[in-house]
Amino acid sequence: MNKALILVVEDDRPIRNLIVTTLKTHDYKYLAAENGASAILEASSHNPDIVLLDLGLPDMEGVDVIKKIRSWSNMPIIVISARSEDTDKIEALDAGADDYITKPFSVEELLARIRVTQRRLSFTQAGMQQETSVFTNGDLKIDYTAGCTYLGENELHLTPIEYKLLCLLSRNVGKVLTHTYITQQIWGRCSENDVASLRVFMATLRKKLEPEKNGVQYIQTHIGIGYRMIRIEKL
Repeated sequence: MNKALILVVEDDRPIRNLIVTTLKTHDYKYLAAENGASAILEASSHNPDIVLLDLGLPDMEGVDVIKKIRSWSNMPIIVISARSEDTDKIEALDAGADDYITKPFSVEELLARIRVTQRRLSFTQAGMQQETSVFTNGDLKIDYTAGCTYLGENELHLTPIEYKLLCLLSRNVGKVLTHTYITQQIWGRCSENDVASLRVFMATLRKKLEPEKNGVQYIQTHIGIGYRMIRIEKL
């Protein structure tokens, strides 16, 4: 049974009721807020496991809510919005959102995104307790202490930039990282040339991680936005 506490921030009553009913049906605990001020109060008072956040709130922009929460917490935030432009998605993700779902959405998609976020949160918490542990995802293994990477039994020979990119993605497995965030973490800046370089490095990294054309996909490209490392389920 799922015991996660989820904060639903949505001013549209029918949509809020749909989300709340879905959560109740699948044994999630929940809190609900109709505006940004209430959302910030609920988040600070109850420390929910996940926040489901609409961007178009009556008293403030959802992006501002994200920034407020990020000033004191890393709790996962999944944006659910009718805004489908890449610029809106990038702004929310750069502000600190973990994922972005566009309305209209299916209940199955919402539940899947919540499950992915829960798995990533569990992995992150375990990683905080064992920072020197080995990261595994499918056949991929990263020994952070030794600085070595393996795919199955074979060691991967990565360049320093490729290794930094892989570590950044692995420490945020399941989360979309924007071009801006990645380039700032790798090079300390973000320019058109940096983004172009990033695409080249990601292409070479993926060839090493995914040598078979129809094999396992570890890195997912979000065109115009960024990249996400996919959590590979063990059979």
